[in-house]
Amino acid sequence: QVQLVESGGGLVQPGGSLTLSCAASGFTFGNTVMSWVRQAPGKGLEWVAGITPYGTNKRYSLGVKGRFTISRDNGRNTLYLQLTSLKPEDTAVYYCARPPSITKLDEYDYRGQGTQVTVSS
Repeated sequence: QVQLVESGGGLVQPGGSLTLSCAASGFTFGNTVMSWVRQAPGKGLEWVAGITPYGTNKRYSLGVKGRFTISRDNGRNTLYLQLTSLKPEDTAVYYCARPPSITKLDEYDYRGQGTQVTVSS
């Protein structure tokens, strides 16, 4: 069965950095568009970034462009999200997800359990 397991979240000060990981199994990861979505306290899910199977095309939401970097290692079936210049408004539970395409990052059929990122001084 499809499994997505995130790790790497934590408490970080404003301006700090974190790298999230997502270990994928149960499907052909190297052929699949992947994404990160997040849910801030009291808000709905929003897509953050997406990446095509070979990493040739990446998309970012306006709020994180230039600060976050999505990447993948198909040999390790692992998706990454590097977060830099973090702001308090980046506080959220971050999930990796499996969207239908790079143009439909607000949709997914599977997502993981999530990892908490808290940005606070």
